[in-house]
Parts: sequence; structure tokens; C-alpha cells
Amino acid sequence: MIVTYIPASLRRQVEERANFCCEYCLLSQAVSFYSHEVDHVIALKHGGQTNAENLAFACWRCNSHKGSDLGSFDPDTGEFSFLFHPRTQVWAEHFEIEEAGSIRGLTPEGRTTAKLLQFNNEERLAERRRAARFNRQ
Repeated sequence: MIVTYIPASLRRQVEERANFCCEYCLLSQAVSFYSHEVDHVIALKHGGQTNAENLAFACWRCNSHKGSDLGSFDPDTGEFSFLFHPRTQVWAEHFEIEEAGSIRGLTPEGRTTAKLLQFNNEERLAERRRAARFNRQ
């Protein structure tokens, strides 16, 4: 794993641009037990750069499941698909939040990302339910 220094000013820019929410699952840092992290959308080992265009704000769960992956296989078609890219794609075009709190992928990128980042495992669903209660208070 390549570790790189990200200047505090750039970290702050990434956090503010994301409104302090994970850019993959939308979990607010305010309700997360663990601090969110700055993620290289395209990992350094794949030629990604440490600049605003390649950084995303990610909860620790999304970041740990994503790792340095760029894609995987769409669970519906079995075809290879790149993951959702928060700098070049619009979240609402690739995902929707269902009434029960699960996140459904609408496109190959959305479905692949939801599966690989495990958006809908029981821990993540419980976390979103807690966040919803927090937001209603």
C-alpha cells in the first residue's frame, strides 16, 4: 500500500465539498462512530494523483471495502463494470435510497459499487437507521 501525504488544506477542501458526508454511501460524519477518510478514487498504484479531482470523502466502511479497486462484476449481468466515480458521476443517477433504507444501484456502476462496498449488509442498514433517527431529532 502506498501512503501519501495530503495537505490539511486539501483535506478540508475534500471534506467541505462532500458536505462532510461519505461520497459513496452518503453517511454523515456527524453520526459515524469512526472518522471519515480521504480516499484516492483512482489509487496511486493505478496512476491516480493526490489532487482534488481524484480525492473523495469516504466513511471507513466504504473506504476499507473499496481499497484500491477500480471495478468489479455487475451482480445483475456478470459483466465487468467500473465503480461509481464521485468526481465524474452524479450519485442520484446511479443509486436510490429505498424506503427500508437500503441503497439500490440503478446502473452497472451503481450495482457494482453497492455490492463491492457492501452498502446493504445488516451493520450498514442499522447505521443508516440510527442516522435517520439522529436527523429527525
